[in-house]
Amino acid sequence: MTTIAFFGHDAADAAVRRRVKSFVGDGMDVVGFMMRRRDVSPEWKNVDLGKTRDGAFLQRIKQVFAGARKAAEQRELLAAADVIYARNLDMLACAFLAKRHTGLKTPVIYESLDVHRLLTRSDFVGRIFRGLERALLKRTRALVVSSPGFLRNHFELHYGGDFTAYVVENRLSADSNFGPRPETALPVEILEDRKLVLGWVGMLRCQRSLDLLCALADAYPDTLEIRLHGIPARTEIPVFEPEIERRPNMTFFGKFRSPEDLSSIYASLDVVWAGDFMEAGYNSVWLLPNRIYEGGYYATPSIAPAGTETAAWIARNDCGFVIEEPLERSLSKLVGHLLTDRREIAAYAMRLASLPEDLFVQPAGFMRDMISTSLGQEAVA
Repeated sequence: MTTIAFFGHDAADAAVRRRVKSFVGDGMDVVGFMMRRRDVSPEWKNVDLGKTRDGAFLQRIKQVFAGARKAAEQRELLAAADVIYARNLDMLACAFLAKRHTGLKTPVIYESLDVHRLLTRSDFVGRIFRGLERALLKRTRALVVSSPGFLRNHFELHYGGDFTAYVVENRLSADSNFGPRPETALPVEILEDRKLVLGWVGMLRCQRSLDLLCALADAYPDTLEIRLHGIPARTEIPVFEPEIERRPNMTFFGKFRSPEDLSSIYASLDVVWAGDFMEAGYNSVWLLPNRIYEGGYYATPSIAPAGTETAAWIARNDCGFVIEEPLERSLSKLVGHLLTDRREIAAYAMRLASLPEDLFVQPAGFMRDMISTSLGQEAVA
């Protein structure tokens, strides 16, 4: 059995949990070497590398060095791994430091979940971080990204030829119990007989998105309901709950478990907001968010801004709504239209229900084959 030492940025993060489950589901053993943003008891064997704070970049840099020492103290456990899988640049640096401290030669795979804003800067700070990423990338066995937009707009642009890349989209994990897919959409008559329900699900980290949704709530107080599920990024949205509490048609449900809670969340929604502007022009344009796969599986159409990788995915699969700037006008216009005519929602829901499941769910064995290929082993059929 292949053993993976997973260097993760936050043991409490839902995406980290999902990746661990995908490894385990494909028959691999996982030992975590992970930071944490809050106290957590992981479901997997884990070496706690210390606590970090969201947005506290200098503290996170210090913790990279401290975490590497803690990982090295568990040399026997680290040496038992066949491969190190490091998520994000800070944990990649931590993994290589741990290797230096222990003298191990374990191959490393780098997963870039997001392209941090520091890597996109054109000044000397950006050049320093890209230099670090290039140096570490050259020493890795493979690069994993969740969207081809990251390859085109960042890695191929700055480091062409220095890596072997795999695209592992943020699809649901094959081994998870997320319930059956809807076989059909609700009849238009039922949809039109109730309020329109729009959801924002996942990491709630974008001030502009919140502002857009608040404006919608104000514009349609009696006919639109907005539901928010997830964890707000306080560094990006300093005033969150008060904005929601002053609007009777907005509700914040807090954090949820994935995949356990997904079925009930998406069953309550008509459409889901899939825009992001936290790093506008860069990462936010290039990413493919979890919610398009989750919503797609449960036949809930997405709404995304034009000119993004998300909008291209929606257009390619003909399964949702793409709106142009200025979004303050176009989003309100779209919602106003949907309030009077739900047929497009029903049609896109039917389209999503008809699409192949592997568009939304990662096939069994996918991660095992990727790891095996990266290590130069023959993939298992």
